[in-house]
Amino acid sequence: MTLAHQIDLSATTDITPDGDDYETVRRVIEMLTVEYQSQPSLETIAAALRQSPTQLQKTFTRWAGLSPKAFLQAVTLDHAKRLLRQEDLPLLETSIELGLSGPSRLHDLFVTHEAMSPGEWKSKGAGLTIRYGFHPSPFGQALVMATDRGLAGLAFADAGGEQACYDDMACRWPNALFVADQIATAPYAARVFDPGRWSQEEPLRVVLIGSDFQVRVWQSLLRIPLGRAVTYSDIAQQIGQPTASRAVGAAVGRNPISFVVPCHRALGKSGALTGYHWGLTRKRAMLGWEAGKV
Repeated sequence: MTLAHQIDLSATTDITPDGDDYETVRRVIEMLTVEYQSQPSLETIAAALRQSPTQLQKTFTRWAGLSPKAFLQAVTLDHAKRLLRQEDLPLLETSIELGLSGPSRLHDLFVTHEAMSPGEWKSKGAGLTIRYGFHPSPFGQALVMATDRGLAGLAFADAGGEQACYDDMACRWPNALFVADQIATAPYAARVFDPGRWSQEEPLRVVLIGSDFQVRVWQSLLRIPLGRAVTYSDIAQQIGQPTASRAVGAAVGRNPISFVVPCHRALGKSGALTGYHWGLTRKRAMLGWEAGKV
């Protein structure tokens, strides 16, 4: 039985104010990325998308909190490098310190976490029930997975890619029992993508299912404040294994709870955005969305 038969995607309630905006925003981001050197104007982008400049500006600004031009500045390589080159500032420690006020630290304000035992991870999910459902999000269809302990998985798919997305996540814990249950996962989707519902008083519990090394890397990711970025080597230093940058990169790529555990804030040594398991365009979209929130 295919995923399409297990779950009715059309029945999903749109839990974001503008659930259809991501496709437009995604195409804008692609243009800004591919044609960066030519600095395309709003009118050029609007013509390519067959929309009016005014409407496109409103849609993008409503979604991201800043204009297409400002968004481009926020997510270019130069911006990433500036994050990594704050003069006289130790990168990781200072970025955390600067994020202590307001809504800029998702982890402190919103997320509490626990890790599965090594035995539970080694059993590849045996005895574990994982409920899942697809929900609209600012970044396309979001696959939300949860156990009775909390949020265990968050992934993303473009239209038509839901089955591949599900297969990618399910193979991580092949011995678990997966149950399609959008009702159970909807509250997680509603909270994750609404900054107004990020609250330290009512934290979101996440469950990290991975090896000891992976969990330590993911815990380090949770310390990166909203609107900031660090390199893989910084994370390696943070977890006490300074020569393990490559292994850190692999663990970042296997992060099962995207966005909430912010692997999109990890950059290459040069400051390059590098890859992202769910697509580099989506990574840029997340960074730009966050730039509009801080």
